Amino acid sequence: MTILPPKHLLVIAAHPDDIEFGAAGTIALWTAAGARVTFCMVTDGGAGSNKPETDLPGLIRQRQEEQCAAAAILGVQDVRFLGYKDGVLQPTLELRRDLTRVIREIKPDRVMIQDPTMFFAGNYYINHPDHRAAGEAAAYAVFPSAGTRPIFPELLAEGLEPFDPSQMWLMFAVTSETVIDITPHIDQKIEALLCHKSQLGPEVVDMVKGWDRESGKAQGYAYAESFHVMILKEEEQPQTTGTGVSLKPAGDEPKA
Repeated sequence: MTILPPKHLLVIAAHPDDIEFGAAGTIALWTAAGARVTFCMVTDGGAGSNKPETDLPGLIRQRQEEQCAAAAILGVQDVRFLGYKDGVLQPTLELRRDLTRVIREIKPDRVMIQDPTMFFAGNYYINHPDHRAAGEAAAYAVFPSAGTRPIFPELLAEGLEPFDPSQMWLMFAVTSETVIDITPHIDQKIEALLCHKSQLGPEVVDMVKGWDRESGKAQGYAYAESFHVMILKEEEQPQTTGTGVSLKPAGDEPKA
């Protein structure tokens, strides 16, 4: 099945580098097809080092620069930093309001978030609590806050009218039924990921490629990323567009 790329995608994530791990190939695919993309980074990334001598304000600046460089490789020019403290994020009403503000301002037809229900990955990784907090606040910003007039009336005073995105995509989801072929963009994904020099190095390349090979195996893709897709409003219709944007569900097909 072939699907239209989003007109404007908003990607909300807790930390610089989260997006590159989970969705960089899909984002590169969609920007190449003409989609506008905005990144919204919730925390300042300031807990990204355990070295006692680390200049934390300097690290925050570096992580922002790394994120902007990675975004540019993926064709993304609009990167926003909310500046919440890294490592202790909570899904507060303040955070939900800030994310609602972004949604109402840019009016994305599609929002991509981190799955707030994912606690554990296999027997080797405890999901970072910031990921879950960012995902929970983002989900409730998408619904009900973005589209409900009486919620956050202060945003109305800023001239931000209610707006409902059509779709919400969850990356690194507990259940991922939608598989995107990123084979033509795997090198772009790796290049973007390696921009985050303060956090990682070439040792992650084989790991990430292994994940994406496994994600694509069932559909016969060399590399893929998988998502859980929620259709909140019926607007887009599946069709062949010649854009190379391919969507194949691994299980039941979500409507699109």
